[in-house]
Amino acid sequence: MGVYGQDWASYQSATPDTTGLSFAFIKVSQGLTYTNPEWTAQRDHARAAGLVVGYYHYPEMANSWQQEADRFLSLAQPQAGELVCLDWEGYDTANEGVSHADQLGYKQNWLRYVKGRLPHNPVGLYCNTDYWNNVDTTGYVQDFLWIATSGRPAGQPGISANWLFHQYSDSGDMDQDYCNLGSTDALRSWALGFAPPAQPAPPTGPAWPGEDLSLRQPLLHDANVRTWQQRIHDRGWPITVDGWYGPQSKSVCEQFQQDSSAHGWPLTVDGIVGQQTWNATWQRPVS
Repeated sequence: MGVYGQDWASYQSATPDTTGLSFAFIKVSQGLTYTNPEWTAQRDHARAAGLVVGYYHYPEMANSWQQEADRFLSLAQPQAGELVCLDWEGYDTANEGVSHADQLGYKQNWLRYVKGRLPHNPVGLYCNTDYWNNVDTTGYVQDFLWIATSGRPAGQPGISANWLFHQYSDSGDMDQDYCNLGSTDALRSWALGFAPPAQPAPPTGPAWPGEDLSLRQPLLHDANVRTWQQRIHDRGWPITVDGWYGPQSKSVCEQFQQDSSAHGWPLTVDGIVGQQTWNATWQRPVS
């Protein structure tokens, strides 16, 4: 059992009824000049309804695929867990003069390029069975196939290829779609699976004690020195954890400051554990 959705363009209102829906694909652009005037309102409406959102571009394949892709990407800017798709069909006057070989080349290049620009979002292909069976020769869809077979039951597109979405009806004033995943959460989890893993927040560590740790006479000896030495030792620096800020501590501090600056965390190299060096000891990623 799958879930249901719709695809929206300017023919639909800015706020279609989302009852019973899990996802919506929204037309953003066509060719090099057209933008769906409703797309941002439709996007906000779909997000507010908790739908998984996808965006698609309709090509005019006599144009540069890269220019069209760049324009689409400048508009869509999907969030993590949102999908993008090429609506690959060419029955209109803008495409009917483009050879099938060039249409295929457009599809291949557009998908690869957009995936390179959006490595952490699902990128897929929409087409009908005519294009799938008679124009495509590669089976390349990038991350997912959205197949259109008007008049066939939902979830039964009648093709052997792996598909994720099925547009099973384009009658009336709304295209109806089906996803073969079992729930909205399953679809959302699949889409989010392309995002990079969340990076753990850097440890904040204890607050700076309010005094510089430095080489002095008599030598500084206290719990703050020991705390800093323990942390720097845990980071892999060879240092004796004894609470005394002697020549060894100053030398290690200078080395840590130099290394931090070399790794994009600039510190003054002075051998003094001031507030910036203290905080970096805990917050800078271990290199």
